[in-house]
Amino acid sequence: MDGTDEPRWLDEDEQAAWTALVSVLLTLPGALDAQLQADAGLTFYEYLVLSGLTYAPEETMRLSDLALITNGSQSRLSQVATKLESRGWLVRHRDPDDGRSTLAVLTPAGREKVDQASSGHVETVRRLIFDPLTAAQVRQMREINRRMRAAIDPNGSALFRAHGV
Repeated sequence: MDGTDEPRWLDEDEQAAWTALVSVLLTLPGALDAQLQADAGLTFYEYLVLSGLTYAPEETMRLSDLALITNGSQSRLSQVATKLESRGWLVRHRDPDDGRSTLAVLTPAGREKVDQASSGHVETVRRLIFDPLTAAQVRQMREINRRMRAAIDPNGSALFRAHGV
């Protein structure tokens, strides 16, 4: 805008859709966190870190990549990794192929923890997100989310593309 143009205000339908999206963005993480805390003693972010490693080859990933897929800063991930490492659920070591990078490796105990936490988490996701929708709405949601993600991140991280996001 050059200062003389009016903003492109949201119309009534867009405002209602935006408000609905914001309400989900604000309330869903807390609902997921509460379930994981109650059932598994994990925060939602800790669960994302552990479950993210289950999708990686040999359950090993660079911390920088893990921070990207969990949408966390390097410092936040480092703090959480320290906590998870103290519980025996992951280990960190230097990447032998790139000494500047650190790898996170899911331990067998970490794999057991994420497997134990997953059933309740998936049931909560199903109850909160998928049960209220028809199959057609689920397909629409996927496409809508892909389009929004592309607008937010036009270059599209390879990590997200690998998971169909």
